Amino acid sequence: MKDCVRLILIMAAILSLVEVSFAEEIDGIKAESETVTSEPSKAGYVDVGGLNMYYEIYGEGEPLVLLHGAFSTIDLNFGKLMPSLARDRQVIGIEQQGHGHTEDIDRPFSYEQMGNDTARLLRQLGIKKADILGYSDGGIIALELAIRHPEAVRKLVIISSPYKRDGWYPEGYAFIENLTPEMFNGSGAPEAYAKVAPNPANWTASIEKDKRLTSEYIGRTTEEFRSIKAPTLIIIGDSDGVRPESAVEMFKLLGGGVFGDVAGLPSSQLAVLPGTSHISIMMERTDWLVPMIQEFLNKSLEAPVTPG
Repeated sequence: MKDCVRLILIMAAILSLVEVSFAEEIDGIKAESETVTSEPSKAGYVDVGGLNMYYEIYGEGEPLVLLHGAFSTIDLNFGKLMPSLARDRQVIGIEQQGHGHTEDIDRPFSYEQMGNDTARLLRQLGIKKADILGYSDGGIIALELAIRHPEAVRKLVIISSPYKRDGWYPEGYAFIENLTPEMFNGSGAPEAYAKVAPNPANWTASIEKDKRLTSEYIGRTTEEFRSIKAPTLIIIGDSDGVRPESAVEMFKLLGGGVFGDVAGLPSSQLAVLPGTSHISIMMERTDWLVPMIQEFLNKSLEAPVTPG
């Protein structure tokens, strides 16, 4: 029984669910976040086509948008990462339809729609162009934003996200078919939702929508993904829910996979973190992620380096 429960929690990690063993760490993350960032400089809702979409803003400087994963919130995914990023940037956290503070409405979850919602929110906030960081489902939304609204994207940071269906390990899809709300008990996710959701009773309905979103996920074609012009940093763990072959394919499609000393460095980058899973990449690797992300985002948008 114990092994079964552990398997449930591990597989749910593919959807960004926070497993039981991290419950105490999450509390610590929240405490650290509150200590370092205190309250957001601005927070509220924007009406994007009938959806009251929630956002928070921390810090000042060039805009960096954070997009969370499934069943999650700004705080759960980025509470540990945000304080460092907000020291020299304006960091905008967004909560998607049916997640966190953003109430669900009568329409299915859709990565394409969430990308459109994000673009509309940024326009209404007066942000014409921003760097976009997405984790798990948030990374898929970030890719949709880059494909559908390229004018809004300066650079991309994609953490633990594929661009098409077979980028996830197949075991995840098999598990999702049998996912129930009871399997989340003890994870902390239902409590986090109830704490901030306008209507906590929507938790079960949101789970069903997220299940359908993932089970029906197809993704983008090679040609569509290759059309992304924004320099992109792709990050996964070596034991992630995303297959390493998928991350390498993404990197190659965006100009990687060359002998840099001869051909020059591509504008996109790839990082595979050792001893790292889909969940621990956000929970335990802040010290690794922050300098990678900052160096990548701060590098000027110049032509790729060529040999001298």
